[in-house]
Amino acid sequence: MEKVPRSGVTLIRATVIYVLALTAVLAGAVTPFPCLGEDGSQLPTKATQKVSRELLSLFQQKKMSKNSPILVRLFKEESELEVWKQDTTGHFQILKVYPICRWSGDLGPKLHEGDRQAPEGFYAITPELLNPNSNYYLAINIGFPNSFDKANDRDGTFLMIHGDCWSSGCYAMTDEQIGEIYSLVRDSFLGGQPSFQIQAYPFRLTPANLARHRTNPNMDFWKMLKIGNDHFEATRLEPKVDVCDRSYVFDAYQPNSSKPLVFDTTAKCPAFVINPKIARRALEKQHTDDLEYAQLVAENVSVAPIYSGLDGGMNKAFLARFPERIIPLAMVLTNGFQLPQLPPVPWADNDGSLPSRFFGALIKSASQAQVASTDSTTH
Repeated sequence: MEKVPRSGVTLIRATVIYVLALTAVLAGAVTPFPCLGEDGSQLPTKATQKVSRELLSLFQQKKMSKNSPILVRLFKEESELEVWKQDTTGHFQILKVYPICRWSGDLGPKLHEGDRQAPEGFYAITPELLNPNSNYYLAINIGFPNSFDKANDRDGTFLMIHGDCWSSGCYAMTDEQIGEIYSLVRDSFLGGQPSFQIQAYPFRLTPANLARHRTNPNMDFWKMLKIGNDHFEATRLEPKVDVCDRSYVFDAYQPNSSKPLVFDTTAKCPAFVINPKIARRALEKQHTDDLEYAQLVAENVSVAPIYSGLDGGMNKAFLARFPERIIPLAMVLTNGFQLPQLPPVPWADNDGSLPSRFFGALIKSASQAQVASTDSTTH
């Protein structure tokens, strides 16, 4: 990755601080998403807390600087959030895995306002998408709908990663978790990163998981996401994301030209190639994964249900603490929204994740729980 000149870093840092100070002053009157800042007098203490000693120790062990770029990956079925951080080689490596306290909806992308689905896809997060004055402790707006979502007529607002462990279309963490994640995001921005990438997936896109979910109508969409996932996993570099012909394309550039490609989200894709170093590694991974997937399908491994019947999921680490927060989806659907009618699929899931191990046990008790009002759209 090309390094930003020192003068460029200084300019970015100055610009960010100026924007943060300005938005903090105008937050109440102008925007629901005021940014972060260095001046603690202008922001609540929760938004300015320093990173923990544990994280500082991890930075040292993994040869990362406090302000180096980050990248976030979300996995619904496993109910986990990963924070990756750039080391001194310019590559990303895993920093920490956080159990997700609550996500809503089911596996699959968000389509429309009110469907309670947490988004799936690739999102670029800029400083103005941070909310230090959230009703849910602290919040990071995912940026839904992005250009892909808009090209496919998907709509929705205020989709977040936030605290309070309660969700309506969001990824909810505990207050302690989001405080730590927020500090990592803040420091990466102050270090000169203009935006960071969120990759949101239905599950880890392994051959085994794809084979289990092979009957799901979202499979074509998930296989498209897997291309970007493979680019990242094969190179440990953030994939460049563009949209054309209503599809994601990754790490595309124009051959034999220094001019940037121009993408129209709904028009035919322009001619492009993939960086050979990235393409080779990604194709090798894809080939290996395809062979394993074909073998699993040939063995007729059991398939997972298309719908869980529940509103979202929760990492098993939080089950004892928040047992009432996984509830039947039918109890929370609003505005007449109905899931499409599809043939039943046998329940079979052997990966030990929360949906397979705990959802069935929770349905009976959850059906007796009093349903709280849905989240406010002002996160």
